[in-house]
Amino acid sequence: MTSGSRIPIDVPVVQAHRLAIAYETRRGDVLAVRDMSFEIRRGETLGIVGESGCGKSTVAFAIVSFLGNGRIVGGDLLFQGRDLRGRSEQELRRLRGCQVGMVYQDPMQALNPSLRIGEQLSEVLVVHQRMDAPKARVRCIDMLQRVYMPDPEAVMQRYPHQISGGQQQRVVIAMALLNNPALLIMDEPTTALDVTVEAAVLDLIADLRRQFDTAIMYISHNLGVIARVSDRVAVMYAGELVESGSVADVFLRPLHPYTEGLLRCVPKLGTSKESSYLSAIPGRVPSPDRLPPGCIFEPRCPMARGTCRQSRPELRHSAGRGARHLSRCLFAEELAEEGREQAPVPAGAVCPELGSPEAILNARSVKTYYRQESSSVLSLVGLGPKPYVKALDDVTLHVPQGCTFGIVGESGCGKSTLAKTIVGLQPLTDGKIDFLGFDISVPVGKRDLMLIKEMQMVFQNPDSTLNPSFSVGYQIGRRLRRFGTLRRDQVREGVLRLLDEVKLDERYFSRLPRQLSGGEKQRVGIARAFATRPKLVLCDEPVSSLDVSVQAAVLNLLMEIQRENGTTLLFIAHDLSVVRYFSDRVAVMYLGKICEIGPAEAIYAPPYHPYTEALLSAVPIPDPSVEQKHIRLSGAVPSALNPPSGCRFHTRCPRRVGAICEQEEPPPIDCGDGHTIYCHIAVEELRLVEAVITAR
Repeated sequence: MTSGSRIPIDVPVVQAHRLAIAYETRRGDVLAVRDMSFEIRRGETLGIVGESGCGKSTVAFAIVSFLGNGRIVGGDLLFQGRDLRGRSEQELRRLRGCQVGMVYQDPMQALNPSLRIGEQLSEVLVVHQRMDAPKARVRCIDMLQRVYMPDPEAVMQRYPHQISGGQQQRVVIAMALLNNPALLIMDEPTTALDVTVEAAVLDLIADLRRQFDTAIMYISHNLGVIARVSDRVAVMYAGELVESGSVADVFLRPLHPYTEGLLRCVPKLGTSKESSYLSAIPGRVPSPDRLPPGCIFEPRCPMARGTCRQSRPELRHSAGRGARHLSRCLFAEELAEEGREQAPVPAGAVCPELGSPEAILNARSVKTYYRQESSSVLSLVGLGPKPYVKALDDVTLHVPQGCTFGIVGESGCGKSTLAKTIVGLQPLTDGKIDFLGFDISVPVGKRDLMLIKEMQMVFQNPDSTLNPSFSVGYQIGRRLRRFGTLRRDQVREGVLRLLDEVKLDERYFSRLPRQLSGGEKQRVGIARAFATRPKLVLCDEPVSSLDVSVQAAVLNLLMEIQRENGTTLLFIAHDLSVVRYFSDRVAVMYLGKICEIGPAEAIYAPPYHPYTEALLSAVPIPDPSVEQKHIRLSGAVPSALNPPSGCRFHTRCPRRVGAICEQEEPPPIDCGDGHTIYCHIAVEELRLVEAVITAR
């Protein structure tokens, strides 16, 4: 069934007009989406962007009738010109199976872990097209090839847990495309992927749109991803469409203060904390049952005036703008004409040179190996070689006092293992680590209490480190009591002071973690880490799971506390834009080794290590006026259990020079000013490489 081919070219695949969706609650119906209008035509991608709770996924679930206790209560929602309401369950099942494909954020939620990939793919064709099994298998292998799956016949025999996250997502995309759907809905499909895998998936989406002439609804909170894949953009806030238009119009000439606020929350490659400051949007998205009067963005809007509270603005186009560039703001023309300058960054500390006597942390030839259990007979009886995962293999770095030292790389490169080894949560296999002149090459349980006090950590997921049974005040205060930072009668006052530093008021003292938002929990984690006024704080992906507005607030908060206390930060992230903005110096890691290290401005400009060059080319940038070189790495990251000989990157390197890359470890190349690249290519040749990112 190829239903997409039957759509008249002048009829939108999906069209909403003043759509309203409500959920049933104990207090009555609550409107989660109001006055939502959009259309998507064949071969077009509409990107829907906004903070969590804005109603993006609710719109997608309305199209496939997966609203649970919700329902459409107003407006029109048409699919191929027909109203979706009033259709029988059989019609809806046929529509979901044949005409609408959906790709979710977590592919493991869409794949059955107990069935082989081939069985799950073939089932789609057998059930919905009544195709016989041999023919379905051939069609599935062909589709896996079309989504660039390596060795598709072997993948058909594997279970979901036996393939990588990027391959799982390709399987889900292939599954969604098997029936040649008229509409493909993608709900945060690349959020959990590495930047290199994400880039490959986004390229795939663009190719499939051209091949299948499919309409695509792409939902994401990542502005860079939306800018890369979309033709048109719809910006949602608190259940309403506040701006829509082409990618160029919305990203380069925003007409709504919320859109402009989102763009100012995102660090962009080419800027740094010396030249710009992230302007976080104050407050949070209001609950659907507690919307403010008038403009719903008014309480958070820097342009708000008295008239904004009197009536809710309509979606309209502004004078001098295209008829398809719409905004729900009374002062859109004023915003378009005047704009506002980027807020200046407060003066920060000057970072000393790498390797200077002021280095607070020195790691020399650090190795961290994990014992891998083997099922072989020889291993079971204690014979044969013992397999080890070489998570860190001969890592050396020096962290200057008072600086932010960024560490970046793909999943599995050893970033988090390095942080856990330094903090003492993971035992060191070999090498030496000095902190404040003391040897800390032992687990945290054997370290002096003073050294533990001076080194703290902010984790990626605050839920895993906050005890759900104790209040915020108790958990922060426990840190003060444990290290004797304050007398017992001063603890409450100290906790309130720390809460104030992270922009939380006295009301949070008695709250439990479940009563906080994700951003508030991370602020509590930061307050707890800085409670002892440590000399060094390790931040392991502290903003990766947060909305862009919350991310900006947390990054600014970390910078402010660092400046006030002179704290050194070791900042680990997979987002190169965040690392560039936030860090003074950067180390790029690949498969347990450092392949490039130096000042941030040097890392992001030629000469590059070929791996760094590929990472930069994959970063989605929320600016259509910027051009990036197209470099995509082939294959997956090799296993750290059996890493490649020679240069570990040679199996994926687009600039491999020959046998020397396979046989010999690359020597360090001194590029000056503390910038070192580990590569067999001469620095003179690397300097000739064009910049990855350029302005048009």
